[in-house]
Amino acid sequence: MFRLATILFSLISTTLMGTGVIIALTLGYDSLNPILIAAASGAVLALPATYLVTRAMTGR
Repeated sequence: MFRLATILFSLISTTLMGTGVIIALTLGYDSLNPILIAAASGAVLALPATYLVTRAMTGR
């Protein structure tokens, strides 16, 4: 289960981080700090999302 979770985390985190950066840039925040905050929040949100997806895929 851990191997599946690490693979899923690499996919989910990059997707959520990219989405956060796109949202920050669309809203006009084009300096470094808002972009880093958006990317970091995407990485943090990817942890519970990865857990839920992994649990749903394994049936546990």
